[in-house]
Amino acid sequence: MYNPYNTYQCPYYFNEPMYNSDFSNQYIPFTNEMDYDSRFNFSESADADGFIELKDYGPDPFVVNINEATKQNDTYRTALWTGSYLQVTLMSINVGEDIGLEVHPNLDQFIRIEQGQGIVKMGDRKDRLDFQERVYDEFAFVIPAGKWHNLINTGYEPLKLYSIYAPPQHPRGTVHVTKADAQAAEEHRGDYYQKEQRAHRQTKEFTLSELAQYDGAMGKPAYVAVNGIVYDVSDNSKWSGATHFGLTAGKDLSSQFESCHGVASKLAKIPKVGVLKG
Repeated sequence: MYNPYNTYQCPYYFNEPMYNSDFSNQYIPFTNEMDYDSRFNFSESADADGFIELKDYGPDPFVVNINEATKQNDTYRTALWTGSYLQVTLMSINVGEDIGLEVHPNLDQFIRIEQGQGIVKMGDRKDRLDFQERVYDEFAFVIPAGKWHNLINTGYEPLKLYSIYAPPQHPRGTVHVTKADAQAAEEHRGDYYQKEQRAHRQTKEFTLSELAQYDGAMGKPAYVAVNGIVYDVSDNSKWSGATHFGLTAGKDLSSQFESCHGVASKLAKIPKVGVLKG
């Protein structure tokens, strides 16, 4: 009969039980330096006074009191650990501030509140945040990829949290002292990313079925085709919600656009991302 309290020695490595059924001898101290296995040389983050040096410890093995680290953080955002597939950041949102409406099309996000209170909002469209919940210290929530979201500090003290991105969202070692710093960094990174992506996509060919995937839903870009050219209208204010006077993105709108607007002058400033196959 299986006994959950009957622990067995691993035949390949020493692994004395960490606890007994009566919870005695719960922790086994090392008696000398030779007992310490070098494979467990985790990064040390706290000094003798318990102060945690807040920096990016990735991608090395790492142990930290995440509650204390989160409460000690006074920056808008500091990356605490960045690996190949996951990132942990600390955030402190000032009274009356928010993280700003945003969407991550290709990553999931986990957030846990360690101090303060707020309101989290989510939705499939930036103008339709139909999910809203109040959150407090020790609350956690998950933001699925493609969901527009915002978190607003509604309390009387800084809202302190840690966020887990999978995969990473920010460059390793990121430190944004203020929200303004974060916005400036994101704009710079976003401009560079968009230019690189648009240059790469200039020669991309789209079928009608491929074009239909870029309908602006779930955080995806919004593309339209006019006279064989595919345009990115994602950032165009007249295409808010990926719609424009009853027209929807993800389609060939050549005839509609010609009858309503003409072509050349209206499309001159809209980024081209490819061509429509014939």
